[in-house]
Amino acid sequence: MNYCIALLMLHMAVRSCKSLVSPLGYRMSPLVRAVHPSSSSKSPSLRLSLRLLSTRGGSDETFPTWSFKEPCKTMEVNDLHKADIRFVDTAETTDNAVKVKAVYGAEEGTTFELPSDTADALKNLFEVHSDDFKNGTVAGTSLPVVTLSNNDRLTVVSLGSEKNSKGNKSAATKLAATLANLASAHKAATIIVEAPEEFTNDKDAMKAFTTGLYGALYTDNRYRFGDNAKDPFSNLSTIEFVSTSSSASSAVELGTMLETGASLTRDLVNSPPNVLNPLSMAGVAKKIAAESGGCMKAKIMDARECESMGMGAYLGVARGSETEPQFIHLTYTPPNKSNIKRKLAVVGKGLTFDAGGYNIKLAMMELMKFDMGGSGATLGAAKAISLLKPENVEIHFIIASCENMINEKAMRPGDILTASNGKTIEVLNTDAEGRLTLADALVYADKTVNADKIIDLATLTGACMVALGDGVAGVWSSDDDLASALVDSASSESGDKTWRMPLEASYNDQLKSKIADMTNLGGKYGGAITAALFLKNFVDKKKPYAHIDIAGPVWDNKKGGATGFGAKLVSEWLLAENDDAGK
Repeated sequence: MNYCIALLMLHMAVRSCKSLVSPLGYRMSPLVRAVHPSSSSKSPSLRLSLRLLSTRGGSDETFPTWSFKEPCKTMEVNDLHKADIRFVDTAETTDNAVKVKAVYGAEEGTTFELPSDTADALKNLFEVHSDDFKNGTVAGTSLPVVTLSNNDRLTVVSLGSEKNSKGNKSAATKLAATLANLASAHKAATIIVEAPEEFTNDKDAMKAFTTGLYGALYTDNRYRFGDNAKDPFSNLSTIEFVSTSSSASSAVELGTMLETGASLTRDLVNSPPNVLNPLSMAGVAKKIAAESGGCMKAKIMDARECESMGMGAYLGVARGSETEPQFIHLTYTPPNKSNIKRKLAVVGKGLTFDAGGYNIKLAMMELMKFDMGGSGATLGAAKAISLLKPENVEIHFIIASCENMINEKAMRPGDILTASNGKTIEVLNTDAEGRLTLADALVYADKTVNADKIIDLATLTGACMVALGDGVAGVWSSDDDLASALVDSASSESGDKTWRMPLEASYNDQLKSKIADMTNLGGKYGGAITAALFLKNFVDKKKPYAHIDIAGPVWDNKKGGATGFGAKLVSEWLLAENDDAGK
């Protein structure tokens, strides 16, 4: 009886609290689990298990984020925005719609003129704002929205003056961003677009529009509470192109699947390190496999299994954290296994938080949740591939996930680690840890998986950002064909910008150690190059391999969030490999 009364009083007390906040600053859900003493317990005292939870933005649903004794094991994933992209012969104006006339700008040496069927109100507005419209030469430029006497809302958006495939793709992305802004500013439920047929018939442009639109509509309210959870695009339900194009729908479908992967990448990179850790990342991988319809299989190895495989470089980094490392291996197999012509591997750096170890970081530590950007891109690509289901390739997605923290077991400067290929590494700096985890992951991709081609993605060096800024990833490869496939083809298709960087062999001298096979750090200059040279030691020299440093473009400092960079780049490369293998 006393137990029941105590439980009832506790329940009523908690229900009366609108907001409980723990000393750690986390909002506590009005949920307190009372656990009855087990029959084997010698103590009759009431044992209470309080779980710290976070309330999903704007809803009553709760999900666990952290507890005192155990790390989080799940991460919530945002759905792609609900807006539907349609192609119709004629569009009916609704009360909450905005009509957009998308037009090509004037060619060089000519003056832009609005189409003859443009409403007089827009023509008058154009005369006032013609200078701002810049002759229509800048794609995405628009006139202010005008409201007619019948309450129709109209505007004009420029597609730029390049009437070719490259120009259409660029214009499509900018058109998508402009429409997203219109949807937000005018609370539109429907946006009706009249565009030239040569634009809507361009499949690459429609694919780019789709990925651009859903990327622009991405909103993350997972860690906001109540009124702080805002979706500026909540009203938008439909984008309607007035077009008879027969090929556009398939391009939209392809773009939607690609952007589903990129959206997952944003979710992963945006998540705080108390939510996204090796365990919850492994949970995401399992979820991808479970939702794949059987084409994906997930294998998760713990520290003991990795130790049995000799992964001393990876586990050396992982020792400093209370969260168990998780070696993640997702395998995609096409529906018809007899069609497999090529085996590919994508390796992603999976540091869910990087404090720097004993060489502790002195700046930007609060952003080191994005040090798993490479694994975020890898899992995003895996999600896209599970939807796209290419027919001719077997694909392995590999992540050596862990944290780089400090405790009494953490690796120290001066330690010598042994990688799974037998090479010994002198640790000069514990903050050059990503390459250590990648070393064993690359050996696994090369020797265990025996992949025909291998690429890795990693937020590896600040030196790459110094060289290329925050908008371009660096690509290092000794294989010209692979480098071209990534930099010239996949980069162009996806819009993820890359640049090929040199593998200067003489810089290997910077990695020489007097007591081990190599060090984990080069000299003062060329740090991005020496990092790439270091990684080459863990892949067969005859095998096509590329390293991609995404430290710059993984994060948008202006918006303060993840970009989703890398997911579409990898997906496009894999699709191109599939097409090539099927020839």
